[in-house]
Amino acid sequence: MALTDAKIRAAKPEAKPYKISDTGNMFLLVHPNGSRYWRLRYRHLGKEKTLALGVYPEVSLSEARNKRDNARKLIAEGIDPCEQKRAKRAVPEAAETFETVAIQWLNSKKKDQESHRNRILRSLEMHVFPFIGLRDITTLKTPDLLVL
Repeated sequence: MALTDAKIRAAKPEAKPYKISDTGNMFLLVHPNGSRYWRLRYRHLGKEKTLALGVYPEVSLSEARNKRDNARKLIAEGIDPCEQKRAKRAVPEAAETFETVAIQWLNSKKKDQESHRNRILRSLEMHVFPFIGLRDITTLKTPDLLVL
């Protein structure tokens, strides 16, 4: 049964944290101190994981459902939303990411035809950047590429 805003507001803290389920494996975790957290349970590569979607009331029910739907699209494409979120957060401002280095390399190939460079760029954007594009190039190791 789907949650409503009235049910969320009526949820009272108890001695132990408890969950109130919504649709699509999303739930609201109510802590003893009264805080309420949106979570999404999913499986990726055979492992069960939980994605944090935000804190109620900063993230409303409809916003949480939108975030859930976006995460489920990523999961359907084979992308782990937790890893993607972690990678975005972990990139230092001055770091060279794989994506920036790859684009610099591509721009250095001026003698190649533009249509060929565009095909390479599209291929990188579709198949490589979603997985390792935001990773710091200095910490990228060969075994990381084998996992993909």
